[in-house]
Amino acid sequence: MTKIKYCFATLLFLFATVGFAQETESKEREPGHTNQNKFKQLYEEFSTPNTYRSASGAPGPDYYQQQANYVMNITLDDANAKIYGEETITYINNSPDNLEYLWVQLDQNVRAKDSKSPLRNGGGVPLAEQPGAFASKYLTDPFDGGFNIEYVKDASGKALSYTINQTMMRINIPTPLKSKDQVKFSIKWNYNIPDHTINRARSGYEYFAKDDNRAYVIAQFFPRMAVYNDVEGWQNHQFWGSGEFALPFGDYEVNITVPADHVLDATGTLQNRKEIFSKEMMRRYEKAKKSYDKPVIIVTQEEAEAAEKTKSTATKTWKFKAKNVRDYGFATSRKFIWDMQAVKIGSKDVMAVSMYPKEGNPLWEEYSTKAVAHALQSYSEHSLEYPYPKAISVHARRQGMEYPMICWNYGRPNEDGTYPDRVKYGMISVIIHEVGHNFFPMIVNSDERQWGWMDEGLDTFLQYVAEQEFGEKYPEAIAPNKKYPSKRGEPSKVVPYMSGDQSNIAPIMSNPENVYQLGPNAYGKPATALNILRETVMGRELFDHAFKTYSERWKFKHPTPEDFFRTMEDASAVDLDWYWRGWFYTTDYVDIGIKGIKKYYVSNKPNKQMQEYMAARNISEADLPPLVYLADEEDEGFDATLKGKAPTESSKSLKEFMMDNMTATERAAVKEPKYFYEVIFDKPGGIPMPLIVEYTYADGSVKNITYPPEIWRKNDKEVKLVISSMLELKGIVVDPKLETADIDTSNNTWPKKEENSEFDNFKNKTKD
Repeated sequence: MTKIKYCFATLLFLFATVGFAQETESKEREPGHTNQNKFKQLYEEFSTPNTYRSASGAPGPDYYQQQANYVMNITLDDANAKIYGEETITYINNSPDNLEYLWVQLDQNVRAKDSKSPLRNGGGVPLAEQPGAFASKYLTDPFDGGFNIEYVKDASGKALSYTINQTMMRINIPTPLKSKDQVKFSIKWNYNIPDHTINRARSGYEYFAKDDNRAYVIAQFFPRMAVYNDVEGWQNHQFWGSGEFALPFGDYEVNITVPADHVLDATGTLQNRKEIFSKEMMRRYEKAKKSYDKPVIIVTQEEAEAAEKTKSTATKTWKFKAKNVRDYGFATSRKFIWDMQAVKIGSKDVMAVSMYPKEGNPLWEEYSTKAVAHALQSYSEHSLEYPYPKAISVHARRQGMEYPMICWNYGRPNEDGTYPDRVKYGMISVIIHEVGHNFFPMIVNSDERQWGWMDEGLDTFLQYVAEQEFGEKYPEAIAPNKKYPSKRGEPSKVVPYMSGDQSNIAPIMSNPENVYQLGPNAYGKPATALNILRETVMGRELFDHAFKTYSERWKFKHPTPEDFFRTMEDASAVDLDWYWRGWFYTTDYVDIGIKGIKKYYVSNKPNKQMQEYMAARNISEADLPPLVYLADEEDEGFDATLKGKAPTESSKSLKEFMMDNMTATERAAVKEPKYFYEVIFDKPGGIPMPLIVEYTYADGSVKNITYPPEIWRKNDKEVKLVISSMLELKGIVVDPKLETADIDTSNNTWPKKEENSEFDNFKNKTKD
């Protein structure tokens, strides 16, 4: 037993020494280098942990965030498509710093006549443009948008000095706002509401010429406090159009005055429902609160069509309150049909709500609220329980935009009410996505202005999960398809982007304004990366626990990418620095294949490599203990005495040779492989991934092995594996289920399709 162990130890030492000798003798010494290993830790990329944000990814003991409370009175001038507003903001400084001034966001200024936003892009003449966009650019005067600030006053009514820089306004408070203190000030403003169907405005109105009415979806309609935190200080990066919003949490009290015949819903809980609703609407509403299986119509299509025909000159004021939200939005029109359904989330009921004009039916009445309810349930299961009292989906042409408790979504049937599957699935998907934004970033409140992927990517990942569950839950909705046709999330869907022109690709860890293809970069690639992480790298159990931990740790807080990366590792005990680096910090891609394969035989006689080593050191075979050698048939030192043939008087079988000095128990456990192969797997792509291999043998049996990604840690280019088998190997496939987003599968199989399955035809390609 001791002799055999000594033999193997010597063998390993000699092989290692031979390799070292060949390396040092075959070429000159190369200069030293820094650590370029793909598996090194992200210490250089990550900030140093501190008392605000811990190394585990959790908020630290000194973590803080500011609070901004709003009291607003808003009036919608429907005749002139204009908004008038007054707000009083109470800003609470929970930071350890004294603040010399305050920054307020004026996002509507991106649409002002003197906005720099349209001037920031070059590109020349496009291949084609939609008529409306073309006319807006070249045939009409610029829209007269942007905030008209009437005043900024302190709590006593005294005017405050302010400076407007594009989409940011600095309020010059007379004395610094001390740590743990608060300040109250008021702003009065107005602005012209844009037609959101032109140039894809995030909010505004759509005009319906046939009945001379507008449907409004209104957001970014008030001056909003910017975020001040331990990472950025003031996040006052300009709003150019792509990077979305960074906002503090607060409580809102909002009174919205609109025409009396309008139907309106908004962020928060309606305070004067009995004044606003008719008796019939109240009866229907009470019924909806107990309806868990299908929506109850609050305002019918017949009632909405009747309201379209006349325009009231009277007004109504809808009064709302919202607790602990980061933003506010509302939708209003006399055209809206309105339905609601109760959804059980944990131990409480949440109202799933839809608002849509007749132009959305029959599609919206059938699927909108169903999609809202499903999104709430799916996201609550996979991240955190939905805490708000409702979630509203509003129909709006070519829209997909989100705010706390309310979002607008596209998906319009043809005028005759028919619609293709593309429109149906598009509508269901955008509703799931935009409702999902309630979780990311409305609750897990990441900085969208800096890191677009943190809300869009995480949301798109959970959207994919929810879509697949929707297909399982409502198979009749996707018939005759066998599964929901998600556009993003599956590994194969991101291949065209990751294999594209590198000059038009940016790392995920880029500001949204600086990426070339925002959809694939901020939505598709991070969603796919998380899906692969869940299904292939970590497994669902570890991933789901870690993802929920992140969601719970950072709900109603402001996480950074590092907080997410660190939490996922902290809660799973899986080192993922290599994964974050490859997928998020670089534009590398996945490409793993089979470079070559050779058949080997076993001998107790030194092969050519060993003979050369022995000759160089004047070592004879008698100086060595019994050793095992692998050699192919082209090796000049090959001796087939142990290759599985019948032994002669002067030779032993492999099994007999190995059993010398073994106990009976050990001998019983020893098998005698008849085939040995060396398979060379290479990695032309930059991202290390698990090496997923399917081996097929002569009897048709299949063996699947997943080698961990760490197999690439010492050689990033290729890996050699020895495969021993009782059966002849007939085929090898890398990533047989397309789990890794491999951009080139032409090198994933052996033998290749144009070759036959015999090793002889492959030898010439794998000699070297």
